[in-house]
Amino acid sequence: MDITSIGFYGAVCGALAGAAPFLGSIWVRIIIGAVVGIGAAFVLPTIRGMIGY
Repeated sequence: MDITSIGFYGAVCGALAGAAPFLGSIWVRIIIGAVVGIGAAFVLPTIRGMIGY
């Protein structure tokens, strides 16, 4: 894993963890986490293209 991937997923997970207590039950947080992870995986290639990496 390169530094771009680590930084990007770290930022996404950090933001999600910061909001986690306010998201409801454990199952809601798991579903939201999965959706955010899938979304992040789709967005990362676009971000890499924009920064020329």
